[in-house]
Amino acid sequence: MSVPAAPSAPPGQPKKAATAAWIGSALEYYDFFIYGSAAALIFPEVFFDESDPATATLLSLATFGVAYAARPIGALFLGHFGDRVGRKKIMVFTLMLMGISTFLIGCLPTRAQVGTLAPVLLVLCRVLQGISAAGEQASANSMTLEHAPPNRRGFFTSFTLSGTQGGQLLATLVFIPIAALPEEHLMSWGWRVPFWLSVAVAVVGYVIRRKLDETPAFEQQTATEGVVKLPLAVLLREHWADVLRVIAGALIASVSTIFTVWALSYATSDSVGMSRSSMLWVGALANVVALAAIPLWATLSDRIGRRPVYLVGAVGSAITMFLYLWAISTGSYPLTLLLGIVTFGVVYSAANGVWPSFYGEMFSTRVRLSGMAIGTQIGFAVAGFAVTFAARIAGPDGDDWSSVALFTAALCIPPVIAALSARETHKVPTEHLGVRTPREAAQPETVTA
Repeated sequence: MSVPAAPSAPPGQPKKAATAAWIGSALEYYDFFIYGSAAALIFPEVFFDESDPATATLLSLATFGVAYAARPIGALFLGHFGDRVGRKKIMVFTLMLMGISTFLIGCLPTRAQVGTLAPVLLVLCRVLQGISAAGEQASANSMTLEHAPPNRRGFFTSFTLSGTQGGQLLATLVFIPIAALPEEHLMSWGWRVPFWLSVAVAVVGYVIRRKLDETPAFEQQTATEGVVKLPLAVLLREHWADVLRVIAGALIASVSTIFTVWALSYATSDSVGMSRSSMLWVGALANVVALAAIPLWATLSDRIGRRPVYLVGAVGSAITMFLYLWAISTGSYPLTLLLGIVTFGVVYSAANGVWPSFYGEMFSTRVRLSGMAIGTQIGFAVAGFAVTFAARIAGPDGDDWSSVALFTAALCIPPVIAALSARETHKVPTEHLGVRTPREAAQPETVTA
C-alpha cells in the first residue's frame, strides 16, 4: 500500500505543540501528584483515622492506586474519540476534568465530619482524576510526535514527560511549606490549599491548548482515507503485539510510583524517622535533574535509537532503586539525597524520556492515540497498585525495604523484554510508522469524517 508523504507542520508548530504539551502536562500532573503526597502524609489520618496507623496507610495508598484502575476505562473512551475527532479536543477535555476533580478533593469533608462517606467521595474524585490522566499523555504525545520533524521526534515528544516531571516538581514544592505547618493547621485546612490551586490549572491549560492547531498527519488521514470507524477493532487486529509490548513497557512506571509514594511513606515512618520536608526535597531535587536529563536522553535516542536508551533506564532503575531504598534504611539523609537524584533524576529518566516516541512510533496515525492510551494505561494500572503491594510486602511494620526493592526490580523485567522484542523506529519516516504491507493485511474499513 502506497503511503503519501506526511505534510510538513507549519513553521513554529513543533515548538508550539511541544510547549503546549509541556505546560499542559505539568499543570495536569501537578494535580495528580499532589494526591500522591497527600496519600502518603495526610490522608491516613484525615480520611482513615479510625483504623490503626498501618491499616490507615495501606488504605490511603490504595486510593492512590484507584485512579490507575480507572485509567484503562478512560483510555478506551478517550482513545476512541481521540482517533476520531482529533488530538486537540481530547487535550482540552482531559485538562478541564483533572482541574475540576482535584479542586473537589480539596472541598471534601473529613471522616470525622461525615464518617465513611468521606473516603467514598475521595475515591470517586480519584476515579475522575484517573480517567483524565488516561487521555492526557497519549493525546499530548500523539500531538507532539505528529508535529515533530522526523529526525527529532524523540526530542519533541520528550517534552510531555518533561512536563510531567515539572508538574511533580511543582507539587512537591507546594507541599514543602504545607508539610511544615503546625500539625493542627496541616490536618484541618493546610492540606486543602494545593488542591484548591487546581482552579488555575483549568484556566491556564484551556488558554494554552485551545490555540493549538490539529496535527498535519491527522488532518491528512481525515482528508484522504477518513477516520477509522472503530479504532479499537483495527488496533487489536493489526497492532495487538505492539499493544502487549506497550503494556509490558508501561510497568516501568512502578519505579516512579514506589519512589514518589511508598519510599516517602517509609522514610517518614517511625522506623526511619526522616522529616517530611527533607524527603520532599529529595523528590524536588531529583525532578530538577530529570528536567534536564529527559530531553538529553531523548536527543540521544534520535541518534542511536530508542531501544538502547530505554534499556539503560529499565535495567538501571532495577539496580538503583535497590540502592535508594537501602540508603533510606540507613537513616543517612545525604546518602538518600544522592541516590535519590541518581535513581529518579538520571537513570529512570532514560526510560521516561524515550517511551513517548518509542511507544508512539509503534502505531499508525489512525490508531496511534488509542494504541498509546490503552497500552500505557493498562500497564500504569499495575504500576499504580504497585504502591499498595509494596505496603503489603513491607510487612506489618512497613520496614522490609529489601523485599520492596526486589519487587520493583521484578517489575522492570517485562519492560526489558518488551524493548528487546520491539522494532527500532527512530529512522522510520513519520508516514510509514505502524504501516503494514499489503501482504500483512487487507485495508481496514474506514468512514469519512
